[in-house]
Amino acid sequence: MLTAIIDYGSGNLRSAAKAFERAAGELGGDEKVTVTSDPDEAIAADRIVLPGQGAFAECRRGLAAVPGLEEAIGEAVIARGRPFFGICVGMQLMADRGREFEVIEGLGWVGGEVVAIEPADPSFKIPHMGWNQITLERSHPVFDGIAEGAHTYFVHSFHLAVADRANLIATADYAQALTAAVGRDNMVGTQFHPEKSQVTGLRLIANFLRWRP
Repeated sequence: MLTAIIDYGSGNLRSAAKAFERAAGELGGDEKVTVTSDPDEAIAADRIVLPGQGAFAECRRGLAAVPGLEEAIGEAVIARGRPFFGICVGMQLMADRGREFEVIEGLGWVGGEVVAIEPADPSFKIPHMGWNQITLERSHPVFDGIAEGAHTYFVHSFHLAVADRANLIATADYAQALTAAVGRDNMVGTQFHPEKSQVTGLRLIANFLRWRP
C-alpha cells in the first residue's frame, strides 16, 4: 500500500512525511510513504495526502502549476475513490473558493468558503497559533479513539466556513467556532497539523492509514 504526500511547493513536507512514516511503521504491514509531484505516482497511490502552508491563492496556483498533478489527484480521489487527507491549507483547498486577499476557486470538493477568522473578543490574536482543544461534532473513522477536548496544533488566519454542517467533523473555540476538521465520502481534512499534534496527531494518521471508506 502506498501513501503519496503531494509536493507542489507548499507545506511542511519533511515533518508530514516523518509522521506518516512513523505511524505506518507502528502499524506494521507493507505501508509505504512517498513524497511526490509526479502525476503518475499520484494516480497509482492507494492514499493521497495534500499538505499546505501559506496563503490560499499561492497554494492553489502552486498546485495548478505542476503539469497534470491536479488532474491526477482528481482522478485518484474523485474518480477512483482513494482516501484523501488535506492538512491546513491542503484542507482549505477542498472548499469551493478562498477569500484570502482575493477570491480564487478551490477544488470544490467540500461546499463552503475560506474566510478570515474574526474572533468576537479582540484580545484573541490573529493568526490563531498554538495548541487548542477540539470539539467533535460527529463521529468519523479517522477520529476513532480521539478524546473530546483533545489538544491539536493550529497555525492559521483563515478557516473553512462549511456550507453543510453534515461535512463538519470537529471545531475549535477561539472566541468564535472555527472549523477544525471536515469530511465527506472518502475525503477528510484538518485545519490543525496532525504531524505537530503529538499523540493525538499520530493516532489520527494511523486511523487514516487503516481507513477503508
